[in-house]
Amino acid sequence: MQLGSDRLLRDSSSLIAGKRVGILTNHTGRLSDGRSIIDAIADSGICTIQSLYGPEHGIAGDTPDGKVVDHALHPRYGVQVYSLYGKTHKPTPEMLQGVDILVCDIQDVGARFYTFISTVALALEAAAEQSIPFVVLDRPNPIRGLAFDGPVRVPSLRSFVGWMPIPVMHGMTIGELARLWNEEGWSANGVKAHLEIVAMEGWERQMWFDETGLTWTAPSPNMPTLETAIIYPGLCFVEGTSVSEGRGTPQPFQIIGAPWADPERILKHLSGFDISGVECSEVDFIPKEIPGIASQPKFENCACHGIRISVVDRDAVQPVHLGISLLAAFKRAHSAETIFRNRRFDILTGNTNVRQMLERGVHPNEVCEGWARELTAFGQIRSKYLIY
Repeated sequence: MQLGSDRLLRDSSSLIAGKRVGILTNHTGRLSDGRSIIDAIADSGICTIQSLYGPEHGIAGDTPDGKVVDHALHPRYGVQVYSLYGKTHKPTPEMLQGVDILVCDIQDVGARFYTFISTVALALEAAAEQSIPFVVLDRPNPIRGLAFDGPVRVPSLRSFVGWMPIPVMHGMTIGELARLWNEEGWSANGVKAHLEIVAMEGWERQMWFDETGLTWTAPSPNMPTLETAIIYPGLCFVEGTSVSEGRGTPQPFQIIGAPWADPERILKHLSGFDISGVECSEVDFIPKEIPGIASQPKFENCACHGIRISVVDRDAVQPVHLGISLLAAFKRAHSAETIFRNRRFDILTGNTNVRQMLERGVHPNEVCEGWARELTAFGQIRSKYLIY
């Protein structure tokens, strides 16, 4: 298994040799031997690191979700580290000054609302506008590159947690997403970058992350394990509701609930839905502030009751359907208390229909059938940009 970062220095070093390089990365940007891409490029001596760019959670990955990150100097190399999760999400011309080529090495988790892919799209756009070549060092989609599911984000709901008009679960690598964004002309004014993908060797679409031989590095503070990532594309919807998504516990997105929840009633409703690949059980928990991980979590310091989701057959899990089923069960068990926070919930799902159907008590199967046609259309576009 060779990552794009391994292959950059092994057989694609001509891309950066003798150039002033900008690097968009964070703590996940590592070679398969564990070295950071920043150190590897610096130690190679074949180019100059001009500047660094960090996404949400910062270049070290230790800032809680949603917290603004400031610009800084890199402690070892003294170069400017520009935050793309502060006053701006897109590199300005000033931030790119002196950069001959922009290199991206960052680990996605396979869900549209994971902001790293929004950062990559905007950095690619900025590079195109400044005629700076953009290189993506490709990495695995940790939840495989097979399935794509969920509503395709509509134009009116574009946000930083839904910048690309793609389904919730895209089934693509970050390099493939960059090709899709660039070649479909989705950047502002249709501008296109000179894009190079340094592909992986040995990765196959059916591989889960733990089948690659790579070490899991939590991409963000609340993505501690692969099991979290497997169900995240559906469980993240909970963030847009009055139900806790488990932040402030050791198992975010695998534990959901509220002080008013009756797990027995919820499980009774859930038993009538298809939740293939997981087992759901009752759980009590108290969300707490966890420095660097969870800041002011929902129902902080309050005793909550809810559902624990355990993956028992990951090949059978349909995460988007699972998330819809869990929220449908909560809504049926606690109609008044289960509230969908309109704009927040809608930007996560990518359309307004999901919320409206859940509020009406529509069966999860019917909710999920609502995006079948647009998903088929996306699949035809997606197929043009697959590398593996």
